[in-house]
Amino acid sequence: MMIGGPLLIALLPGVLLLLVTWLFRKMKWNKVIRMIPSMLTVIAAAVLFYIGYVEVRGFEGAGYLFLSMFLLLFAVVSYIVAKKPVR
Repeated sequence: MMIGGPLLIALLPGVLLLLVTWLFRKMKWNKVIRMIPSMLTVIAAAVLFYIGYVEVRGFEGAGYLFLSMFLLLFAVVSYIVAKKPVR
């Protein structure tokens, strides 16, 4: 449950992030605008990592760390989707 809980919590914003990035790509917006959701998610993951490592610590902080790692993985996938050239 230590890893499953943060994964399930990260699924909703992660899927929403991928959907928004895909819609931005489908609308053929500028590459910088398509990369904004992934950049905001990286910032949120960094904040969660800081909170889990510095503020909370221990087993409760590990939950924040796992959550930030899963959000970071979704941000990387979103970045890859946003970087693809639009046809």
